[in-house]
Amino acid sequence: MSEIALTELAMRLGHAFAQPELLAQALTHSSAVNEQGGSSNERLEFLGDAVLGLVVAQRLFSQFPGAPEGVLSRLRASVINEAALAAVARGLGLGAQLVLGRGEERDGGRDKDALLADAVEALFGAVYLDAGMAAATTMIERLLAASLAALSAASTRDAKTQLQERVQASERCTPAYELVSQEGPPHARVFVVAVSWHGREHGRGAGKSKKAAEHAAAIAALATLT
Repeated sequence: MSEIALTELAMRLGHAFAQPELLAQALTHSSAVNEQGGSSNERLEFLGDAVLGLVVAQRLFSQFPGAPEGVLSRLRASVINEAALAAVARGLGLGAQLVLGRGEERDGGRDKDALLADAVEALFGAVYLDAGMAAATTMIERLLAASLAALSAASTRDAKTQLQERVQASERCTPAYELVSQEGPPHARVFVVAVSWHGREHGRGAGKSKKAAEHAAAIAALATLT
C-alpha cells in the first residue's frame, strides 16, 4: 500500500498517525502475511475489539442507568456487530485498501463483511496504540455516530411508546406487559416485568417500580428489533 494511500485513509479516519506502520498493519490480512511475510492485523483486531467494547459499554452504562446487564448486552450487540462494522468500513472505502493474499483476492475478500469488520476493529486497536484511549474513543464515536445517535434517541424518548409504535406497524398488535415477580422488603422492592406479543415474550426488565420495570422490558424488546 502506497504512502499516499495511507495518508489519504488517515485523513478520512480523522487521525494523524505518529506510527504509520500501525495503520499499514491494521489493513494487512493474514492471507497476505502467509505469502509475503510481515505482521497481520489479527493482534490489532483483538485489541481493537476490547477498546470498542469498552467505549460502547461506557456509553450504554451512562445512558441507561436502570437497564440490567442482559439489556445492556443486547444494546451493545446492536451497535457492535459484523454488519454494522462492515458498513463503517465501506463508508471509509476500506476494502480497496486491504492487503490480501492472492487466494483471498480471488475469493472477493475486499467485500467480505468479516474481513471488513475485522479491519475496522484493527484500526481502533492501531489508534489506541498510536495515541491512547482518548483518541480511540473520539474516532469510534465519530465513525459509529449514527448507531450511537439511535441509542441516544432510545434513551430520550419513552421506550414503551417506541415499542408500541414499532410493534403496531410491523405486527398489527399491541405489546402486553405482565408482572412476573416482586421481591425484597417494601423499602427495597424489585419488580420484574415481561413484555410479549403474539403470545411470545420478547423482553424482560427489572426496576424499583412496576413502571421502571416496564420501561426496562421495553428497552430489552427494542434491542431485539434493532
